Amino acid sequence: MSGGWVAAFSLPDWIALGWFLMCWIGYGWVVEHGKGGSTRGLLGASHHFRLEWGRQMLRREVRVADSALIGNLMQSVSFYANTTIYVIAGLLALLGAMDKLIDAAADLPFARHVSRDVWEVKLLLLLTIFIVAYFKFTWSLRQFNMLSILIGAAPPPGEGTEEFAQRFARINSLSGDEFNRGIRAYYFGLAAVSWFVQPWLFFATTSCIVLVLYRRDFRSKTLDAMRI
Repeated sequence: MSGGWVAAFSLPDWIALGWFLMCWIGYGWVVEHGKGGSTRGLLGASHHFRLEWGRQMLRREVRVADSALIGNLMQSVSFYANTTIYVIAGLLALLGAMDKLIDAAADLPFARHVSRDVWEVKLLLLLTIFIVAYFKFTWSLRQFNMLSILIGAAPPPGEGTEEFAQRFARINSLSGDEFNRGIRAYYFGLAAVSWFVQPWLFFATTSCIVLVLYRRDFRSKTLDAMRI
């Protein structure tokens, strides 16, 4: 990649890329750390039920159902982690077939002719997004493993404490949060694909992704049902 790749990007490219990074990083921060973000949305609602799950588990003598639920969650995370590996492998293969990719994209509507360096940067951005997603999914999987250990170490019925239920809910929520970050990376990865076509389409797609995520986190029927 030559040193002149910075100058190869147009002003719309830089605007769209800056908006993308601000939305991806900023939305995650607002949802998890912003004022009321972590308590008003699905994150807060799900944590409430995770805490109740921990309390109910401590009352049960047989905890096979709890182990099965954790196994189901781990299976979902494992599916996404495995899928992400294939996506990363495909993107690495595209890096080795860049000329064919450029020729194929040249026939797309509204596509612009850009240098090979620009295409490489765009592909590396997409690769970075899915690498981040992979790390999120695998860390979520490890934390769910820790959660299964907590179930095995849970005290007998009547001897459990609120502190143990709080610990169970905390690990459960941390695992779920990492899974949500991985899913969010997938959403923004879809937005990054549109950069290959046109920067303003990249800008618009990123904005749509944020609106979709916000609606699902704070304005969805699922959240209304969780609050009932």
